[in-house]
Amino acid sequence: MQNVVEVEPGRPAADGRPSAGPTYRSAFARDGFPPPVPGLDSCYDIFRMAVEKYPNNRMLGHRETVDGKAGAYVWKTYKEVFDIAKRIGNSIRSCGLTKGSRCGIYGANCPEWIITMEACNAHGIYCVPLYDTLGAGAVEFILCHAEVEIAFAEEKKIELLLKTLPKSNEFLKTIVSFGKATQEQKEEASKYGLSIYSWDEFLSLAADQEFELPDKEKTDICTIMYTSGTTGDPKGVLISNASIICLIAGVDRLLNCVNEKLAESDVYMSYLPLAHIFDRVVEELFIFHGASIGFWRGDVKLLVEDIGVLKPTILCAVPRVLDRIFSGLQAKISSGGFIKSALFNLAYKFKQFRMMRGAKHDEAAAICDKVVFSKVKEGLGGNVRVILSGAAPLATHVEEYLRVVTCAHVIQGYGLTETCAGSFVSLPNQMSMIGTVGPPVPNIDVRLESVPEMDYDALASTARGEICIKGETLFSGYYKREDLTKEVLVDGWFHTGDIGEWQPDGSMKIIDRKKNIFKLSQGEYVAVENLENIYGLVSAIDSIWIYGNSFESFLVAVVNPNKEALESWAAANGISGDFESLCQNPKAKEYILGELSRIGKEKKLKGFEFIKDVHLEPVPFDMDRDLITPTYKKKRPQLLKYYQGIIDNMYKSAK
Repeated sequence: MQNVVEVEPGRPAADGRPSAGPTYRSAFARDGFPPPVPGLDSCYDIFRMAVEKYPNNRMLGHRETVDGKAGAYVWKTYKEVFDIAKRIGNSIRSCGLTKGSRCGIYGANCPEWIITMEACNAHGIYCVPLYDTLGAGAVEFILCHAEVEIAFAEEKKIELLLKTLPKSNEFLKTIVSFGKATQEQKEEASKYGLSIYSWDEFLSLAADQEFELPDKEKTDICTIMYTSGTTGDPKGVLISNASIICLIAGVDRLLNCVNEKLAESDVYMSYLPLAHIFDRVVEELFIFHGASIGFWRGDVKLLVEDIGVLKPTILCAVPRVLDRIFSGLQAKISSGGFIKSALFNLAYKFKQFRMMRGAKHDEAAAICDKVVFSKVKEGLGGNVRVILSGAAPLATHVEEYLRVVTCAHVIQGYGLTETCAGSFVSLPNQMSMIGTVGPPVPNIDVRLESVPEMDYDALASTARGEICIKGETLFSGYYKREDLTKEVLVDGWFHTGDIGEWQPDGSMKIIDRKKNIFKLSQGEYVAVENLENIYGLVSAIDSIWIYGNSFESFLVAVVNPNKEALESWAAANGISGDFESLCQNPKAKEYILGELSRIGKEKKLKGFEFIKDVHLEPVPFDMDRDLITPTYKKKRPQLLKYYQGIIDNMYKSAK
């Protein structure tokens, strides 16, 4: 396989262990993994060295509000951020915290988030992020489980923190608002012996006290990152300094090898949750290079406008954001009149054909880029050169479309909190990698392990099996859960639970999830994630959740239809009504079922894998109803509970 090199042969099944395929690593690590940077032993060193090298570079920016309107971005330099982080660090220490103590951070991304994180890094205090979207129950669990002594929070999250009392204040003694703190909040907290400070008050809390920075080792824990978890309580993933430093070295080597080296002139849009490993490590990488990080205003509807003002060069996204960009472009093109849309489609087909033949995206159709696609590029600020998608699978048609029209590399990555994010990433200008997550990043070894109960054989000519990863980027275990750590870490190999298939070019395709398997009444096993990926190819739908009852012989599904697609189908068929009423129309249901059957036949699915009935849901699966995690993974038990009545009716009516 090109793009990877074999470093160890496979092994047959033995001692009750399934067989494993050969071990591969990135061809960019043919002569070994990237060596560590001298003097870089902790995440604090990443920041400290950047401040020494680039003191006057713009580091953190946010949009200033002028006369009630969002204005331009205003910036703090690396040196300015360093000075504030130093004061915050001294104030944290004055509250009695020392190396190894835990500090919670709760709220949407903002400059104060990063400043607090750097203060924790400086003093060896474990940073414990709390998802911006978590409810009081999960917040209380994490505060108590991690024994958090001080929590920083967005102004509007203070109330939610106070709701975790009295349980959380066994450990929690101090709350700091990123903005202001009201007198009522201070009085409420004082009943439980808690102190609340505004950001400005806390900045001067230590006054002239100066605390010495402790020695920090690579093996020291830097952060406890709680996974959002599709079932049960969140798990605290212990991530060391070494994991993050090693990841940065690997990603850096990869970017250099594909001529996309990061520079201090790069600009990043921070909007994906910093409480998730994906965004956290990307921001560390930008800091490492002395580049700039601009923050969004916290509203997804205003995100594209923020991007237009910031003009980022690198854009990280989750599929839902890219789906939104894709749908917006489709709507604009179809409303632009026949000639404009015909011209766009012609340019698209020509450029796509050239790219499929191996032409680089910026050389495939220079005139089309200038005349047609430059408008798409301008819509994303005009400077974006790399769009990286992660956290969930990106629909193939969306990935291909954006690769052609955005005038940027659109690449897909894969990783877990436990692997410190990016473990695989597809390579620029390789159209064969569409629908895959690319080859491994050059800092890990990877192999597949057979899953006999699901008929996946890692030693077959088309190797399929559970993806297992080894390397320094791996986590140090689950906090207070050694039992769970032992389940997934065997002989140094982390078992991801995801089923992959090696491609001839050395890239990995995620085809299934080990746990998402159920049995129908006739004894057939259904790998539901694989089916959702296949049915997800239907462009008329945005999302699909498939369910099979083990007492029934067929599958049903709840579908979020694509609004533009359903409305244009209705217009073409003379059916009137708004989106919600269309979702209730039996003819619309027939149309979607027909589209699902068409793709099922095309992909040669077995009879029992076809969907017999669907419910069209106009409201996207969301976190407000606890149907998806903050990284947009489906919470299957919660989906079943929420749609139980609808599922029961579908089974009744389909018989």
